[in-house]
Amino acid sequence: MIGTIVNVITILIGTLIGVAVGSKIPHRTRTLITDALGLVTFISGASACAALWNSSYIDAVGGGKPILVTLGALLIGGLIGSLLRIEDRLDVAGSRLQKRIAKEDDSNFVTGFVTASLIFVIGPMAILGSISDGLGNGNELLILKSIMDGFAAIAFAAALGWGVAASALSVLIYQGAWSAVGAFLGSTLQEYQIDAITGVGGLLLIGIGMKLLNLKTIAIGDMLPALLIAPILATGVAALT
Repeated sequence: MIGTIVNVITILIGTLIGVAVGSKIPHRTRTLITDALGLVTFISGASACAALWNSSYIDAVGGGKPILVTLGALLIGGLIGSLLRIEDRLDVAGSRLQKRIAKEDDSNFVTGFVTASLIFVIGPMAILGSISDGLGNGNELLILKSIMDGFAAIAFAAALGWGVAASALSVLIYQGAWSAVGAFLGSTLQEYQIDAITGVGGLLLIGIGMKLLNLKTIAIGDMLPALLIAPILATGVAALT
């Protein structure tokens, strides 16, 4: 959990810095910062999606199957998330935190909390780094992620405010859970299963990028169960191949 704790600290420090300088940055510049983050999120998502073409994944499930697994995971995961109203619950959680932490007129709090939470927890580094940490194989990946998240938190907090700090709680719970998976399950998670999770996560990141760029608002929170469905489907397809 050391890597995750460092990650939480860097997010909090980044938020403090971002909020401190945010009021001194013109609205136009803050908008530009958000646009830049949207573009970078697109790149991160595209990079993660490359896992769909990894040889380990294709060899396990067969050619052309990774796309079908990803589609199935998004559809099933999205249905589950919609029924559980995950997106709405995230908004409610953000609103409650806003009442306790932020000013009443801080309309960006929920947006900052939800957006930063999704960006900081979705992606291969959060999963792989946490599992590696749980297995006792080192926390280098999470330390690197912590540095990246710290700088991202500065940019997000400058544009969206204190809600970004609340996302540290999401990171603690999510990465802590994956560290527990690594500690209890050992090395049972195979490479192609990680690829399945990473590919779905990449598409979710692209969805977040679209939201940051005001291209389209997608209920990414409702699709989060797809991260759990993807390796299950991949395992089933691999067994039938």
